[in-house]
Amino acid sequence: MSTPPDIRAGRLASCDYAPAFSDLHEALDAHEARVAAERCLFCYDAPCITACPTSIDIPLFIRQITTGNARGAGKTILDANIFGGMCARVCPTETLCEEACVRNEAEGKPVLIGQLQRFATDAVMASGRPLYRRGAPNGTRIAVVGAGPAGLSCAHRLATLGHEVVVFDARAKAGGLNEHGIAAYKSTNDFAQAEVDWILSVGGIELRTGQALGRDFTLADLRRDFHAVFLGLGLQAVNALGIDGGGLSGVEDAVAFIETLRQTADLSTLPIGRRVVVVGGGMTAVDAAVQAKKLGAEEVTIVYRRGAEQMGASRYEQELALTAGVVVRHWARPLSVRGADGALTAVTFAGTAERDGRLVDTGETFELPADQLFRAIGQSFVPGPVAGESDVLDLEGGRIAVDAERRTSLAGVWAGGDCAAGGRDLTVVAVEDGKQAALSINRALLGFVPMAAE
Repeated sequence: MSTPPDIRAGRLASCDYAPAFSDLHEALDAHEARVAAERCLFCYDAPCITACPTSIDIPLFIRQITTGNARGAGKTILDANIFGGMCARVCPTETLCEEACVRNEAEGKPVLIGQLQRFATDAVMASGRPLYRRGAPNGTRIAVVGAGPAGLSCAHRLATLGHEVVVFDARAKAGGLNEHGIAAYKSTNDFAQAEVDWILSVGGIELRTGQALGRDFTLADLRRDFHAVFLGLGLQAVNALGIDGGGLSGVEDAVAFIETLRQTADLSTLPIGRRVVVVGGGMTAVDAAVQAKKLGAEEVTIVYRRGAEQMGASRYEQELALTAGVVVRHWARPLSVRGADGALTAVTFAGTAERDGRLVDTGETFELPADQLFRAIGQSFVPGPVAGESDVLDLEGGRIAVDAERRTSLAGVWAGGDCAAGGRDLTVVAVEDGKQAALSINRALLGFVPMAAE
């Protein structure tokens, strides 16, 4: 006989939620930062720079920290990556700059580049002094759709170059995945919104929230009313599990769960199951599983169809889940769900294996009791908002096709971030897309005759 579903709030004592969701890494103090920085060899042809999607001059900013110039180090970072503060918190540095660090070969431990980046960018924000100013207005207006890392990176760079920018976002709060889709313990104390406010403080950027492309305006409208358009739409749909959920309660999207958690002021009011299963192998799966555990779930299991080496989550993220008490099971895919009285009670999985490069079922099955099942098997781009125009955007692999400058197939339209083909679904990559698109837009509009006043 199945155990009745058990999803409820308040699994922890009220005083236990804040420690559970405290900062994943304590910030370095000045002495710790100096000691960590002095491990850097300041390589001439630094592989860490090449490994950074935004090409931050890492040896330079670390040298600036060793001289006590934390604010100067922050500017070096932010010149290349305006979201340097958030990226210092959420970038998988273990597979980017820190993996490339030459200290790994000699000592098996890289320079703490991510934590040093946080130290420097936090110093800039704490100073309260602006680093950037809006450029002299040049009479051009740019529309940016999406107030996430790609859109705001593009908007900020355009504003410093003298363009007037209007940013549209469907949500009530700006920030994109930084605000709505990142684990709460990675970005604490409302840092995401503080960073957005700091970026917008440059001036020349108007933010219009609650405005959705395809509902409140069209791409044709933007092309008519603005000199250029940048699309930073992100990914709007969660991939299906491939099984019939039977309309059972308790079968949910991991992305929606994380967003709800991020916007819940009192986490003791957020319901969580006693037995939670997460299907997927990426960062979202890990974030959902670890946070379910932190909310008081007794049993949390991640199930992934392939092995640990194929998981989208880095080895560090996988170890983070294991340390939090999450069980990770590989080589299995969901086969069916079972419920009672309209609520989920168990999930059946089929064993999988890789043969001749193909994923196949082994014929073995097993069942996991579950009150909640979170889908975390990736997201997809919904082309509807950019379809139906007289000139349709070309797609590639289900996302917007772009060239090296992030130009789309439509004149005057650029795109970047997760909605663009070839992206890596990382904040730092989205930031670089926005920056490069802004530079391309600026080049395209140099000498552009301003629109006549209405």
